[in-house]
Amino acid sequence: MPPAAEPSPHGAALTWAGCWRGARAILAVLPPVFVFGVAFGIAARGHGLEGWIAALMSALVFAGASQFAALDLWTKPIPWLPLLVATFAINARHILLGASLRALCRGLPAWKVYGSMTLLSDLNWAALIAAERRGERDLGYLVGAGALMWLTWVTASVIGAVAGGLTLDDVKTYALDLVLVTFFATTLVGLRRGRIDDLPWLVAGLAAMGAVWFLPPNWHVLAGGLAGGIAGLVRDEMTRP
Repeated sequence: MPPAAEPSPHGAALTWAGCWRGARAILAVLPPVFVFGVAFGIAARGHGLEGWIAALMSALVFAGASQFAALDLWTKPIPWLPLLVATFAINARHILLGASLRALCRGLPAWKVYGSMTLLSDLNWAALIAAERRGERDLGYLVGAGALMWLTWVTASVIGAVAGGLTLDDVKTYALDLVLVTFFATTLVGLRRGRIDDLPWLVAGLAAMGAVWFLPPNWHVLAGGLAGGIAGLVRDEMTRP
Protein backbone atom coordinates (compact mmCIF):
# COMPACT_ATOMS: atom_id res chain seq x y z
CA MET A 1 0.00 0.00 0.00
CA PRO A 2 1.26 3.49 -0.79
CA PRO A 3 2.48 5.95 1.83
CA ALA A 4 0.73 9.22 2.40
CA ALA A 5 1.82 11.69 -0.22
CA GLU A 6 1.12 15.18 -1.38
CA PRO A 7 -0.33 15.65 -4.86
CA SER A 8 2.28 15.97 -7.59
CA PRO A 9 2.78 19.31 -9.33
CA HIS A 10 0.52 17.98 -12.09
CA GLY A 11 -2.37 17.29 -9.70
CA ALA A 12 -1.95 13.51 -9.44
CA ALA A 13 -1.91 11.89 -6.00
CA LEU A 14 -1.57 8.48 -4.37
CA THR A 15 -2.51 8.65 -0.68
CA TRP A 16 -3.80 6.51 2.18
CA ALA A 17 -6.96 8.60 2.27
CA GLY A 18 -7.62 7.76 -1.39
CA CYS A 19 -7.03 4.07 -0.67
CA TRP A 20 -9.59 4.09 2.14
CA ARG A 21 -12.15 5.85 -0.06
CA GLY A 22 -11.65 3.24 -2.78
CA ALA A 23 -11.86 0.34 -0.33
CA ARG A 24 -15.13 1.62 1.14
CA ALA A 25 -16.59 2.26 -2.30
CA ILE A 26 -15.89 -1.27 -3.53
CA LEU A 27 -17.54 -3.06 -0.58
CA ALA A 28 -20.81 -3.49 -2.52
CA VAL A 29 -18.92 -5.34 -5.27
CA LEU A 30 -17.30 -7.91 -3.00
CA PRO A 31 -20.21 -10.41 -2.75
CA PRO A 32 -20.27 -11.17 -6.51
CA VAL A 33 -16.46 -11.17 -6.57
CA PHE A 34 -16.51 -13.73 -3.76
CA VAL A 35 -19.05 -15.94 -5.54
CA PHE A 36 -17.04 -15.76 -8.77
CA GLY A 37 -13.85 -16.64 -6.90
CA VAL A 38 -15.46 -19.65 -5.25
CA ALA A 39 -16.70 -20.76 -8.67
CA PHE A 40 -13.15 -20.53 -10.03
CA GLY A 41 -11.73 -22.57 -7.16
CA ILE A 42 -14.38 -25.26 -7.65
CA ALA A 43 -13.80 -25.36 -11.41
CA ALA A 44 -10.02 -25.49 -10.96
CA ARG A 45 -10.26 -28.55 -8.72
CA GLY A 46 -12.70 -30.09 -11.19
CA HIS A 47 -10.00 -29.75 -13.86
CA GLY A 48 -7.44 -31.50 -11.69
CA LEU A 49 -5.49 -28.50 -10.36
CA GLU A 50 -4.17 -28.77 -6.82
CA GLY A 51 -5.70 -26.29 -4.42
CA TRP A 52 -2.43 -24.40 -3.92
CA ILE A 53 -2.00 -24.02 -7.68
CA ALA A 54 -5.50 -22.55 -8.00
CA ALA A 55 -4.77 -20.14 -5.15
CA LEU A 56 -1.41 -19.17 -6.65
CA MET A 57 -3.03 -18.52 -10.03
CA SER A 58 -5.61 -16.23 -8.44
CA ALA A 59 -2.93 -14.40 -6.46
CA LEU A 60 -0.61 -13.82 -9.43
CA VAL A 61 -3.05 -13.47 -12.33
CA PHE A 62 -6.00 -11.76 -10.58
CA ALA A 63 -8.17 -11.90 -13.70
CA GLY A 64 -11.24 -14.10 -13.57
CA ALA A 65 -12.04 -14.18 -17.29
CA SER A 66 -8.55 -15.26 -18.33
CA GLN A 67 -8.34 -17.78 -15.48
CA PHE A 68 -11.54 -19.47 -16.65
CA ALA A 69 -10.21 -19.39 -20.21
CA ALA A 70 -7.06 -21.11 -18.99
CA LEU A 71 -9.19 -23.86 -17.46
CA ASP A 72 -10.91 -24.38 -20.81
CA LEU A 73 -7.47 -25.09 -22.33
CA TRP A 74 -6.01 -26.98 -19.36
CA THR A 75 -5.06 -30.42 -20.63
CA LYS A 76 -2.02 -32.65 -20.37
CA PRO A 77 0.37 -31.79 -21.87
CA ILE A 78 -0.48 -28.13 -21.30
CA PRO A 79 -0.83 -26.25 -24.65
CA TRP A 80 1.28 -23.29 -23.58
CA LEU A 81 1.09 -21.27 -26.80
CA PRO A 82 -2.74 -21.32 -27.18
CA LEU A 83 -3.04 -20.64 -23.45
CA LEU A 84 -0.75 -17.61 -23.63
CA VAL A 85 -2.45 -16.26 -26.75
CA ALA A 86 -5.91 -16.64 -25.18
CA THR A 87 -4.96 -14.91 -21.94
CA PHE A 88 -3.23 -12.09 -23.85
CA ALA A 89 -6.32 -11.55 -26.00
CA ILE A 90 -8.53 -11.29 -22.92
CA ASN A 91 -6.23 -9.18 -20.76
CA ALA A 92 -5.12 -6.82 -23.52
CA ARG A 93 -8.10 -4.66 -22.59
CA HIS A 94 -6.12 -3.59 -19.53
CA ILE A 95 -3.88 -1.59 -21.86
CA LEU A 96 -6.91 0.48 -22.85
CA LEU A 97 -8.18 0.73 -19.26
CA GLY A 98 -4.78 1.92 -18.07
CA ALA A 99 -4.48 4.44 -20.89
CA SER A 100 -7.80 5.99 -19.86
CA LEU A 101 -6.27 6.80 -16.43
CA ARG A 102 -3.34 8.74 -17.87
CA ALA A 103 -4.49 12.07 -16.43
CA LEU A 104 -4.63 10.65 -12.90
CA CYS A 105 -1.11 9.20 -13.25
CA ARG A 106 0.64 12.20 -14.79
CA GLY A 107 3.50 13.38 -12.61
CA LEU A 108 3.63 10.35 -10.31
CA PRO A 109 6.81 8.23 -10.14
CA ALA A 110 6.80 5.26 -12.49
CA TRP A 111 6.99 2.73 -9.66
CA LYS A 112 3.78 4.09 -8.14
CA VAL A 113 1.96 4.08 -11.47
CA TYR A 114 2.97 0.58 -12.56
CA GLY A 115 2.60 -0.77 -9.03
CA SER A 116 -0.96 0.54 -8.93
CA MET A 117 -1.77 -0.99 -12.29
CA THR A 118 -1.04 -4.50 -10.98
CA LEU A 119 -4.34 -4.15 -9.09
CA LEU A 120 -6.29 -2.84 -12.09
CA SER A 121 -9.49 -4.70 -12.93
CA ASP A 122 -12.72 -3.90 -14.71
CA LEU A 123 -14.64 -3.18 -11.53
CA ASN A 124 -12.25 -0.91 -9.64
CA TRP A 125 -11.55 0.91 -12.93
CA ALA A 126 -15.29 1.50 -13.38
CA ALA A 127 -15.59 2.65 -9.76
CA LEU A 128 -12.70 5.09 -10.22
CA ILE A 129 -14.09 6.48 -13.47
CA ALA A 130 -17.46 7.08 -11.78
CA ALA A 131 -15.72 8.71 -8.79
CA GLU A 132 -13.55 10.85 -11.07
CA ARG A 133 -16.69 12.45 -12.46
CA ARG A 134 -17.56 13.42 -8.89
CA GLY A 135 -14.16 15.04 -8.41
CA GLU A 136 -11.92 12.15 -7.32
CA ARG A 137 -8.28 12.76 -8.31
CA ASP A 138 -6.43 10.19 -6.18
CA LEU A 139 -5.02 7.03 -7.78
CA GLY A 140 -5.12 5.49 -4.32
CA TYR A 141 -8.84 5.01 -4.94
CA LEU A 142 -7.91 2.35 -7.53
CA VAL A 143 -5.30 0.78 -5.24
CA GLY A 144 -7.54 0.52 -2.17
CA ALA A 145 -10.41 -0.96 -4.13
CA GLY A 146 -8.10 -3.33 -6.01
CA ALA A 147 -6.33 -4.55 -2.88
CA LEU A 148 -9.61 -5.42 -1.18
CA MET A 149 -10.87 -7.17 -4.33
CA TRP A 150 -7.61 -9.12 -4.61
CA LEU A 151 -7.86 -10.31 -1.01
CA THR A 152 -11.50 -11.36 -1.54
CA TRP A 153 -10.70 -13.09 -4.84
CA VAL A 154 -7.80 -15.14 -3.45
CA THR A 155 -9.70 -16.09 -0.28
CA ALA A 156 -12.74 -17.18 -2.29
CA SER A 157 -10.58 -19.20 -4.68
CA VAL A 158 -9.06 -21.08 -1.75
CA ILE A 159 -12.51 -21.81 -0.30
CA GLY A 160 -13.75 -23.05 -3.67
CA ALA A 161 -10.66 -25.21 -4.17
CA VAL A 162 -11.12 -26.77 -0.73
CA ALA A 163 -14.82 -27.41 -1.42
CA GLY A 164 -14.15 -28.93 -4.86
CA GLY A 165 -16.51 -31.50 -6.30
CA LEU A 166 -17.84 -29.61 -9.31
CA THR A 167 -16.56 -29.21 -12.87
CA LEU A 168 -16.46 -26.20 -15.16
CA ASP A 169 -19.60 -27.54 -16.86
CA ASP A 170 -21.38 -27.49 -13.50
CA VAL A 171 -20.26 -23.91 -12.92
CA LYS A 172 -21.73 -22.93 -16.29
CA THR A 173 -24.92 -24.91 -15.62
CA TYR A 174 -25.59 -22.86 -12.48
CA ALA A 175 -24.45 -19.67 -14.27
CA LEU A 176 -21.86 -18.91 -11.59
CA ASP A 177 -19.50 -17.73 -14.32
CA LEU A 178 -22.01 -15.00 -15.23
CA VAL A 179 -22.35 -13.45 -11.77
CA LEU A 180 -19.57 -10.90 -12.18
CA VAL A 181 -20.35 -10.29 -15.85
CA THR A 182 -23.94 -9.41 -14.97
CA PHE A 183 -22.84 -7.16 -12.13
CA PHE A 184 -20.41 -5.29 -14.37
CA ALA A 185 -23.05 -4.89 -17.07
CA THR A 186 -25.33 -3.13 -14.58
CA THR A 187 -22.40 -0.98 -13.44
CA LEU A 188 -21.69 -0.02 -17.03
CA VAL A 189 -25.21 1.37 -17.41
CA GLY A 190 -24.47 3.76 -14.57
CA LEU A 191 -21.36 5.01 -16.37
CA ARG A 192 -23.29 6.11 -19.45
CA ARG A 193 -22.97 9.87 -19.81
CA GLY A 194 -25.74 10.18 -22.38
CA ARG A 195 -25.97 10.01 -26.17
CA ILE A 196 -22.28 10.90 -26.45
CA ASP A 197 -21.41 7.33 -25.41
CA ASP A 198 -23.90 5.54 -27.64
CA LEU A 199 -21.79 5.41 -30.83
CA PRO A 200 -18.58 4.02 -29.24
CA TRP A 201 -20.58 1.48 -27.24
CA LEU A 202 -22.52 0.37 -30.30
CA VAL A 203 -19.37 0.03 -32.39
CA ALA A 204 -17.63 -1.90 -29.60
CA GLY A 205 -20.58 -4.28 -29.24
CA LEU A 206 -20.88 -4.94 -32.97
CA ALA A 207 -17.12 -5.44 -33.35
CA ALA A 208 -17.05 -7.87 -30.42
CA MET A 209 -19.96 -9.89 -31.79
CA GLY A 210 -18.38 -10.00 -35.23
CA ALA A 211 -15.07 -11.13 -33.73
CA VAL A 212 -16.82 -14.01 -31.98
CA TRP A 213 -17.76 -15.35 -35.41
CA PHE A 214 -14.62 -14.56 -37.41
CA LEU A 215 -11.68 -14.51 -34.98
CA PRO A 216 -10.17 -17.16 -32.70
CA PRO A 217 -11.70 -17.56 -29.21
CA ASN A 218 -11.30 -14.66 -26.75
CA TRP A 219 -10.09 -12.09 -29.33
CA HIS A 220 -13.52 -10.44 -29.29
CA VAL A 221 -12.55 -8.69 -26.04
CA LEU A 222 -9.62 -6.88 -27.64
CA ALA A 223 -11.48 -6.27 -30.91
CA GLY A 224 -14.44 -4.66 -29.16
CA GLY A 225 -12.23 -2.48 -26.97
CA LEU A 226 -10.12 -1.22 -29.85
CA ALA A 227 -13.10 -0.59 -32.13
CA GLY A 228 -14.96 1.31 -29.41
CA GLY A 229 -11.88 3.36 -28.55
CA ILE A 230 -11.28 4.31 -32.18
CA ALA A 231 -14.96 5.23 -32.60
CA GLY A 232 -14.68 7.47 -29.53
CA LEU A 233 -11.61 9.21 -30.95
CA VAL A 234 -13.33 9.79 -34.30
CA ARG A 235 -16.40 11.15 -32.52
CA ASP A 236 -14.31 13.55 -30.47
CA GLU A 237 -12.45 14.83 -33.53
CA MET A 238 -15.71 15.36 -35.43
CA THR A 239 -17.27 17.33 -32.57
CA ARG A 240 -14.16 19.36 -31.75
CA PRO A 241 -14.68 23.10 -32.50
